[in-house]
Amino acid sequence: MGTWAAAPTAVPADKIQTLGDQTVRQVVHVSVGGDLPQVTLSNEYGAEPVRVGAARIGVRAGSGASTATIPGSDRPLTFNGATATVLAPGQALVSDPADLVVTAGADLVISLYLPERTRTGTVSPRAMQQHLVVAGDATGRSDPGPGRTITRYLWLTGVSIRAVRNTSAIVALGDSITTGVRTTGNANHRWPDLLAARLRAEGLSRGVLNVGLSGNRLLFGYEDPTGSADEKASIGAAAVRRFDRDVLTHPGVGYVITLIGVNDLANPPARGAAEMIAGHRELIARSRAAGLRVIGGTLLPFGGSSRRYDTPANRRTRDQLNAWIRGGGEYDAVIDFDAVMRDPRNPRRLNPRYDCGDGLHPNDEGTAALGTAVPLNLFAG
Repeated sequence: MGTWAAAPTAVPADKIQTLGDQTVRQVVHVSVGGDLPQVTLSNEYGAEPVRVGAARIGVRAGSGASTATIPGSDRPLTFNGATATVLAPGQALVSDPADLVVTAGADLVISLYLPERTRTGTVSPRAMQQHLVVAGDATGRSDPGPGRTITRYLWLTGVSIRAVRNTSAIVALGDSITTGVRTTGNANHRWPDLLAARLRAEGLSRGVLNVGLSGNRLLFGYEDPTGSADEKASIGAAAVRRFDRDVLTHPGVGYVITLIGVNDLANPPARGAAEMIAGHRELIARSRAAGLRVIGGTLLPFGGSSRRYDTPANRRTRDQLNAWIRGGGEYDAVIDFDAVMRDPRNPRRLNPRYDCGDGLHPNDEGTAALGTAVPLNLFAG
């Protein structure tokens, strides 16, 4: 059962990092609990093999930017029984189950030791969480000591657990609003995290997997590998192209929530409402074919944001798309994020309470409103 996820992208030339004889300690905030966790590593966009000399998983000690683990909690991660592995270019690999009990809502630290010179070819670029790069093999240390901070996930795309019967997962497919950009870092204020907390409080055993990508679009994206990637490669593949990988490959998925399309309006090539609706219909068809319940989210208002977004043509297209999402009857259910987030006195703008200041992204209070807007009865069956 999926309990945490991140969507991978290639790395533009000026963002490539090189590691060697170093350990990357990465923090993940799980949604649902269980035991026997497995970790998915991906070198999908890498042009070179990645040698992992050792890997471990443990329960985080502390909060904020801490990558320390509770002494005695960490376990080795193995791959087909081996403590070391090599990720070939384009390969994704799932670890063996680790002998660890994972509490719902806990933070885990996943440590990867890179013994050789290694270029970061596959990342999830906006973690909203600080991680640490430490000299040498620090996988077995409860206190890693000093290191260099990074704010991307490197090669890490999923964590799954063995959960109780009747547990299933919800995938949140979106852009920077889903990623939690402009919220407080190291605080898990992304709206899918807040939805997961509500589900736990109500005793509903549902994983929530956040596969948002900042800048992501419904219909256009970048898929070339690192080394030949576009300078905007961090926006990732188009949602209609990455759907199978970022939604269907995670175990136990029963639902998908879409909140995607605003970046198609603000960037070339220009898209009209008919094209956008066709893209959403493709997401619906893919979900239905996989037996998923698919829930459509209306696009948030963007009045007063940058000129790329806030144009009469873009406002019309958003209104037409939202009208179809609400009234078209093609989604299994609808979450009217627009109605929750708009300013009652000026519906084309975000409510000032929820606006981070750029007219486009919600602040912490705004993402809390998004997480609260999702009716929990959608997942009770």
